[in-house]
Amino acid sequence: MKYAFIIGTSAFIVPGKTISYGSDGNWNHFLRINAIYHDTSAPAENSFFDVDIDIKDIDGTPVTIISNKAVTGAPYTIKVERDTIRVLRIDGTTLIEVHQLDDESAMSLEHNITAELDVQAPVVVIRVRGEFLVDGMHIRAENEKLLINDIGYATAALVGHNDLKFTPAGVVL
Repeated sequence: MKYAFIIGTSAFIVPGKTISYGSDGNWNHFLRINAIYHDTSAPAENSFFDVDIDIKDIDGTPVTIISNKAVTGAPYTIKVERDTIRVLRIDGTTLIEVHQLDDESAMSLEHNITAELDVQAPVVVIRVRGEFLVDGMHIRAENEKLLINDIGYATAALVGHNDLKFTPAGVVL
């Protein structure tokens, strides 16, 4: 199965359901998709979006979530919907949002991305937004761009044969 991660205006289509960080074969997951939401006639409790997140806020406070539930006692709020999880700071701003796009929303993205989605046929399209740290790397994922330690990625559709990985030098597929 393939997963498409939309971060900023870039799509990263990979066979794995995790985004990792590190280097030199020493990889740690900071986002893992455990279950995706299936829009069916089944009761909502039988189909939901479920993720694990292991990041730090921009002040360095650990934020660990397992199956949509907080593990650390940091001062943040988790909002869970059938297809979205949001982690909010005390002031209500978004630390990280992970959203499973429906087919219509996915196919309304930039043409170069939808063309690649048509060809690669991922099982799900996941949008990641927010500003946070992973292993000292500053990640800023906005609607317009992805920045990893000030290295920018915009309007790209990249396909890889391994999990999506972030390194201090940028993205590795």
